Amino acid sequence: MEPPESSNKDSHGYELAEKIILRWDSTASEEARERMIFETDRQEADLYLQAVDEIQRSLSNASISSSSNNAADDQSKVNTTIQIAMARLEDEFRNILITHTSALETDSLFDPMSSSISTPSLHELEEDDSLSSHGNSSNNLLQFQHCESSDSSSYRFTSSIREVDLMPAEAISDLQAIAMRMISSGYLRECIQVYGSVRKTAVDSSFRKLGIEKLSIGDIQRLEWEALESKIRRWIRAAKDCVRILFASEKKLCEQIFECVGTDIDDACFMETVKGPAIQLFNFAEAISISRRSPEKLFKILDLHDALMDLLPDIEAVFNSKSSDSIRVQAAEILSRLAEAARGILSEFENAVLREPSRVPVPGGTIHPLTRYVMNYISLISDYKQTLIELIMSKPSTGSRYSGDPSTPDMEFAELEGKTPLALHLIWIIVILQFNLDGKSKHYRDASLAHLFIMNNVHYIVQKVKGSPELREMIGDDYLRKLTGKFRQAATSYQRATWVRVLYCLRDEGLHVSGGFSSGVSKSALRERFKTFNVMFEEVHRTQATWLIPDAQLREELRISISEKLIPAYRSFLGRFRSHIESGKHPENYIKYSVEDLETAVLDFFEGNPVSQHLRRRSQ
Repeated sequence: MEPPESSNKDSHGYELAEKIILRWDSTASEEARERMIFETDRQEADLYLQAVDEIQRSLSNASISSSSNNAADDQSKVNTTIQIAMARLEDEFRNILITHTSALETDSLFDPMSSSISTPSLHELEEDDSLSSHGNSSNNLLQFQHCESSDSSSYRFTSSIREVDLMPAEAISDLQAIAMRMISSGYLRECIQVYGSVRKTAVDSSFRKLGIEKLSIGDIQRLEWEALESKIRRWIRAAKDCVRILFASEKKLCEQIFECVGTDIDDACFMETVKGPAIQLFNFAEAISISRRSPEKLFKILDLHDALMDLLPDIEAVFNSKSSDSIRVQAAEILSRLAEAARGILSEFENAVLREPSRVPVPGGTIHPLTRYVMNYISLISDYKQTLIELIMSKPSTGSRYSGDPSTPDMEFAELEGKTPLALHLIWIIVILQFNLDGKSKHYRDASLAHLFIMNNVHYIVQKVKGSPELREMIGDDYLRKLTGKFRQAATSYQRATWVRVLYCLRDEGLHVSGGFSSGVSKSALRERFKTFNVMFEEVHRTQATWLIPDAQLREELRISISEKLIPAYRSFLGRFRSHIESGKHPENYIKYSVEDLETAVLDFFEGNPVSQHLRRRSQ
C-alpha cells in the first residue's frame, strides 16, 4: 500500500496534467482549435508532453489517489483524458508534417555532381542524441531515450544513393517526441496513417515534378510506340532519382523519427508512404515488358533492362525489410521479363528478316531498304554487346543450322568455332539477310543487274561491319573476308554477264578469209563486227548509266576494272583493222568511237542517271 504522502503527490501531479490536457482540448475551446501547441513557445510544448507522460503513468498505475472511492470511474476518467491528449497529439503530428512537407526541389532530384554518400558528421550525431530530450520525467518512456542509429541502415553507404534531408532537425525532434507518446498509448495505427497520408502527398508531388504519370498497365499498352519511347527515356531518369534520392530520403526520415521506438514502425511508415508510388513507378516497366513484341522496341527494352539492372542493388538496399519483399520481387520479375522480351524480339527479328516479302526489284540494283535496316539494327545491337552477351546464354550447336530446309539458309558452325553466342547470332542474321537478298535478286530480268544488286548489298554489309569496331570484333576478320569475297565474286559475275559478249565482238576469229585467188580480211565481216560492237556498247551504256553503285570507291573500282578490259581490247582491235574500214566508203558509220570516247563513256556508268540516246563522240 502506497504511503498517503506519495498518493497525494501523485494525485496532485495527475490533476495538474489533466488541467493542461483539457486546456488544449480542441472540442471544448475555440482558442485551442485555432492555435497549435508546437507553434507556440517551446516551454508550452514541453509542458504538454510532460502532462501526457504524467497521464500515461497514472494510467499504468491504475490509480489517481488513495482517496479514490470508485476505481472504475477513475480509470474511465484517465482513459478519457488520454483520448483527448492523443487526438490533440495526432493533430499536432499532422500539422508539423504538413508544415514541413514539400516536394523535393528539382536541383535535389537532378544534381549529378552532389555526393552520393550521406555520412553524418559528429555534430549531427550529437544533435540526434538530443532529439529525445522531451519528457524526461516519464519513467515508463526511458526505453525511448538515448537510442542509437541502427547498423542495419547499410544502404546509406551504397555509392549511388544520395539522401536529402527532408525536414529540419527541430521538426524531427518534435515528431519523434509525439510519435513515442502516441505509440506507447496504443495509437500506433493512427500514427502510421497520419504519417503515410501526409508524406505520400509529398512523394506524389515529387513524382509530378519528375514527369511520372499515373497510368495503368492497360493505359501504357494502348499508347503508340512513338509516344512510349519518350516516356521510357523520362522513366529511366526518373526511376534513378526516385530510388536513389526520393525513396532513400523518405526511408532516412522514417528512421530519424521512428527508429528509437524499438519496433518496426519506421519500416511500416516507410512502406505506408512509398509502396503505392513504388508500385506505380515499376508498373510502367512491367507494362513495357509484357507488351506486344516488335523489332523497333528492342533497344528501348534493353535501355530499360540496363537501367533496372543498374538500380537493382539500390532497390534491394532501400527496400531491405521483410514488409517490402513485394517491391524487390516485382523489380526482379520485371528485369527477368525484360530479358525474355529482348530474347524473343531477337528471335522474331530473325524470322522477319528471313520472311520479308517484298518482290519488286529496287531500281538500278542499288542497296535494298531491308539491307540498310538490318545492318543499322545489327550495328545498334553491337552497342548493347555486354547486355546481350548476358542475355543470350546458350550457344547454337555445331553443324548446320536449319539444314535441309529449302526455305531457310544453311550455316556451318564448324568454321565459326570459338565465337560467342551473340557473335553467332549476328552472323546468322547476316546469313539470312543474304539468303533473302539472293531471292530478291532473282526478280531482275537482267542477270548483270542481279549480280550488281548482290555486289552493292554485300559491299554495304561489309562496310557497316568495318565501320563498327564492336561489330567487327564480334564478326571477326575471317568471316569479314568471306563476305568481301562474296561481293567481289558478284562483281566478277557482273563483268562476265555484261562484257564477255561485248568483248567477243573484238576478237579476230571470223574476220580472216583464205583460199582461191585471195586471202586477208573480210571487209563485210569486219564492218558487221564494228556495227555489232557499236550497238552492244551503246545499249550497255544507255542501260547501265541508269544503274547505281552508291559507294563512290566501289563505283570507281568497277569502272577501272571495266576500262582495263575494254579499252586495251578496243585499242588493239582498232589498231589492227582501222585501215581496212577507212579505205572503204563511209568509215564513220562503222568506226563511230575513238578510244577516248569509250573512256569517257565508261564514266557515265552506275551514276543512276539516264543519258542521251547517243554517246558523246570526239571529232574525228
